[in-house]
Amino acid sequence: MKFIETKLKDVYILELEPREDERGFFARAYCEQEFAAAGLSASRFVQINNSFNRKAGTLRGMHYQLPPAAEVKVVRCLHGALYDVIIDLRPDSPSYGDWLGVELSAENRLSLYVPRGFAHGFITLRDDTETLYLASDAYMPGQERGLRYDDPRFGIAWPAEPVSVSDKDLSWPAFDPGFHRPEALLGLR
Repeated sequence: MKFIETKLKDVYILELEPREDERGFFARAYCEQEFAAAGLSASRFVQINNSFNRKAGTLRGMHYQLPPAAEVKVVRCLHGALYDVIIDLRPDSPSYGDWLGVELSAENRLSLYVPRGFAHGFITLRDDTETLYLASDAYMPGQERGLRYDDPRFGIAWPAEPVSVSDKDLSWPAFDPGFHRPEALLGLR
């Protein structure tokens, strides 16, 4: 597995290193030892989440959880394609407030490693897009937070206008330190 650094501190694109033969290929999508050797936290995952989206233009996000339920995620697209976006909300990070978007598809087989302290969301680029992601912590409704996908504070350049966004995701407030509590994310990695 290759760990490709990104412009955001502690964020990596994960690329498979397939071993191919006449049958096809085999590759590790996750290895606790390789993650530890690369300095990535959360080698223990407690949930595997599966998201299926019927229509291109479906937007989910931007979600995160506060400590003690702050999550590390490893996101991969199994079918179709999506534009995966994260925002660094760790006030002590040199990339605080910056965002990154990566196209994940069934064809490129890339994954995105998302550390604790990042808001995460995506928009589907094709109909019938399916995503699988590992999460280091269980969902805790009281610790859940979210940002509006179109919050001008972050200026995310989505590749398409959303055609479907949940009422919950539309109801998140614009960035507000009192609600979003970035101070709670100090020191997370």
